[in-house]
Amino acid sequence: MKLRYSLMLLALFGFCQANAQKLDLADTQPPADLDNIHVVKLNSDKHASDFIVFVKKFVPLHKHVFHTETLFILEGTGLMQLGDEEFAVGPGDYIKVPEGTPHGVKTTSTVPLKALSVQAPEFFGKDRVRVE
Repeated sequence: MKLRYSLMLLALFGFCQANAQKLDLADTQPPADLDNIHVVKLNSDKHASDFIVFVKKFVPLHKHVFHTETLFILEGTGLMQLGDEEFAVGPGDYIKVPEGTPHGVKTTSTVPLKALSVQAPEFFGKDRVRVE
């Protein structure tokens, strides 16, 4: 548990230092009328794109052909599918999604799942392939 939080702090510290900005992720909230998914872009450059993703219901199974995705769960709980594995996720969980790996999540909490998502390299939203 301590390692998880240490990694998160190091990642956030590095993020803030490299981009000379500080963000309070706790202040980022979904819209009151959230239907399912809401994405807030935090930052982007040629190396990576950072987002806060809110999921009220589910994210369908999909993959990224040319991108890796790193997720850090901030709030809520869910049931994550990563490749052939399925497991519960909640605050403090770190999930690494290699390129080409099918993944999706179903929210199991009454509050939306809130995750920090880092896509590398820079993500323009086009490398998302639905998996049946």
